[in-house]
Amino acid sequence: MLQEAQQRTDALRATMSEMGIGCAVFTEESSIAYLAGFWGYLGIEFGRPTMLVVYADRDPVVITPLMESEMVSAMTWVKDVQVWEDFGPNSWARALSAALKPHGSSAVWVEKLALPGIVRNFFDTEMPQTTLSNISPILGELRMIKSPLEIKVMKQAGQIAGAMMEAAHNSLKEGAPEYESAIDVIAAGSRAAAGFLTNTGWERFVSPMIHNLQILQSGADASMVHRRASVKPYERFDPVYFCFCNLAQFKQYKLGFDRMFHIGDVRDEDRDVQQAAIDAQAAAIAAIKPGVLAQDVAAAANAVYQERGYQTGYRTGRSIGTAYLEAPELKAGDMTVLQAGMTFAVDGGISVDGKTAGRIGDSIVVTETGFDYITNYPREILLSRA
Repeated sequence: MLQEAQQRTDALRATMSEMGIGCAVFTEESSIAYLAGFWGYLGIEFGRPTMLVVYADRDPVVITPLMESEMVSAMTWVKDVQVWEDFGPNSWARALSAALKPHGSSAVWVEKLALPGIVRNFFDTEMPQTTLSNISPILGELRMIKSPLEIKVMKQAGQIAGAMMEAAHNSLKEGAPEYESAIDVIAAGSRAAAGFLTNTGWERFVSPMIHNLQILQSGADASMVHRRASVKPYERFDPVYFCFCNLAQFKQYKLGFDRMFHIGDVRDEDRDVQQAAIDAQAAAIAAIKPGVLAQDVAAAANAVYQERGYQTGYRTGRSIGTAYLEAPELKAGDMTVLQAGMTFAVDGGISVDGKTAGRIGDSIVVTETGFDYITNYPREILLSRA
């Protein structure tokens, strides 16, 4: 993993050199993991930025809090790890200034749309004459095509996600509260992830623990899309929606994976809505192959929605990788040509406000001849087993 991270950074540096970009500062965890091979556990929400400074003409520099530095140094291939402290003169601003000094201050490339406020304030106050340009599209272009190793890790994540969905399915019974399903999902995913890890080398720093609040809605609340698991008990005929988009991940690679279940039996309206979502997703996935435009995949799904009398959604899918949302997206207006090695979360989704919903989502990889599923679970009307 670290050797590949170094190769990615070398590819980025070559592109920077060709474009005349001298220096780029990365602050997004997904970008740092992709390029430097590590991620910390003290994020910007604690006021503690970790940064990766990449130069076109010299080796990169990691800037990280002192308390994270031992672990970071063991997880990354980058040799120059600069540390900073919460109090005293050895601040992160001083470390960043020192890292930028050899480059000069006229122009710096940053992840402009995701730049943390405190880092933006640093540039505004300490380097007001510096032009900040956006490096994200350049790195995003490099991240579109996944390597065989990345696809292997994502398929492991898919197996972990499958164990999570099986646990979700088994948890469903009339009278059981939603949060118990969330507990079962987290436990099953963590145990499955542990099976892919060893206690040696870089992997000993990778936690198998599945975390984040489970997106789960049931009954009439199923239309709310991002409602979280609560103490609400399941009732007979309830549609129950599980979204693993902020749970299904492994070694920083994040998937999209969704299923809808029904408690005991399914009402006619619920069945119709769910079947439309299933059919729309199937139409979208069937359209995926190299040479197809991203927007044409969305159009295949939208045709099904329109035929069944439902409004089309904002998008049918999104590229996946080390970030929750990458480019391109499967939506109207995205003219990206699909290539082998691209990975997507492809969704079918309909909301009938205050009544019900139909949802399904899978992750896939584009192959030379079409696609392969990364996630797998039956793509049909699913009832609870109890």
